[in-house]
Amino acid sequence: MGGVISPSDPLWIEPFSGLSESQFRKLVALVRRRGGDVQRGRPWRLWLEDRVLLVATYWRTNLTLRQVAPLFGISKFAADRVLDHLAPLLAISPARRSHQDTVLIVDGTLVPTRDRTIAASSKNYRYSTNQQVVIDANSRLVVAVGLPLPGNRNDCRAFIESGVDRACRDAPVLADGAYQGTGALIPYRRRRGQEHLTPEQEADNAVHRRARARVEHVFSRMKNWKVLRDCRLRGAGVHHAMLGVARLHNLALSG
Repeated sequence: MGGVISPSDPLWIEPFSGLSESQFRKLVALVRRRGGDVQRGRPWRLWLEDRVLLVATYWRTNLTLRQVAPLFGISKFAADRVLDHLAPLLAISPARRSHQDTVLIVDGTLVPTRDRTIAASSKNYRYSTNQQVVIDANSRLVVAVGLPLPGNRNDCRAFIESGVDRACRDAPVLADGAYQGTGALIPYRRRRGQEHLTPEQEADNAVHRRARARVEHVFSRMKNWKVLRDCRLRGAGVHHAMLGVARLHNLALSG
């Protein structure tokens, strides 16, 4: 049975991956360098380009694999095998040492998931994971993504436990008030007995809010890949999806 969607027709690429044709080709080249064409076990029924588009389509649309597989002319089990093989190869690379003038921003976002072994009921009243994300304040590219933690974990603990603190050691980091005690730069808060902040503190907080809003814009863009709105993956699948979507977001932003 032939598939409906194929990257051989460039018109399918952007709607189902969120990338332009040239960006998608760069992504395929990256996956090939990482061993995406290495043959293990049964031969692949799809070319590497089709397999990469299948994974991107799954993340972009959040259709079930049972729905995505017929679009590429394969079985649900073959699509599951493609996802398991390629998802780790699409992950963003570990953060390099920051440049001297780099400013980072960290924040957490809730990703609803069906896997209750790594999730907890949180402030959105759904079982979610707390995903810590670090971005470059200037380029708005994702620098690091932490390990998924239960959604009721507060951000100051999640900053350390998720591992993103290691990506923040060489640069100043902006964060909201939930990161008190982590060493991040947080807004001024009223001290005990202080009725109002000084005009200088209010002005600094306004600048801080405008800068920190960039991480919220990143979350909004990343959640255009709808798998992050209701993730059905279990175990490491949630983490791989977050890392892979970060890669697609960076590529879509930087070209």
